[in-house]
Amino acid sequence: MSKRPHLPGDPSDLYLRISYDDELWDTPQADTLERWNVSVLHRRRIHGGDQEAAAPSSCSTPDCRSCKVEDTTVGSMTFYRVYLDGARNAFRAMEEESEELYETAQVLLDPETGFFTSEVSELLEYVGSALLVMDRVTLDPQWRGHGLAALLGCEAIYRLMAGCRAIACSPGITDLSSQRLTDRSEWDRVNAKIAQGWAILGFRLYRDNVYLLSPASQDLEEQRGALRRRLAELGASWRIGTS
Repeated sequence: MSKRPHLPGDPSDLYLRISYDDELWDTPQADTLERWNVSVLHRRRIHGGDQEAAAPSSCSTPDCRSCKVEDTTVGSMTFYRVYLDGARNAFRAMEEESEELYETAQVLLDPETGFFTSEVSELLEYVGSALLVMDRVTLDPQWRGHGLAALLGCEAIYRLMAGCRAIACSPGITDLSSQRLTDRSEWDRVNAKIAQGWAILGFRLYRDNVYLLSPASQDLEEQRGALRRRLAELGASWRIGTS
């Protein structure tokens, strides 16, 4: 059995910075589609001249002058909030934005109206009118293998899903730099593992690799608590291992 890689720092010190750049364009496209950028940051303590993250036990006092704190970016996420009742046909807005969004629109939206198809509408509770698309989630390689992507994605979804009727994603590999993924079976295995991670939050395959999650899902609420407990356990384990 392969051993999980050791985390490079205390995962309890991970946090999100969520931002939206409003370019003040009074256009139907801008009023229909918002891109939200999420930075995954790690706040670490460096003791003395060391470059490795330091455990609290490295310092004899809480205000140790040999320690400094720095924030480093260890991942990123991209979300789109799509207003189906906005100034423009949402299908056309997604089509113009990117190929990935267009593929999602083809599965979920009616091209003529820009609203959810009748089939999709029947699956969703009416808790809002917008669509939230989780477009991309990446973590630096040394932070992978511990379920942190699902945890961080869950927290970002909670911040962005207000007023949305559905959250959609298309799980798959975004980091194409790994040479080991040239083998088709390995490619399929990793993609399946990614999809399994998002299924934990309640995402269910709808069609053509488009997964749907309702903001009203009890799975999302329950898993958020479970993932936060898992984060606390990982943090405690890291601190013990570095003490």
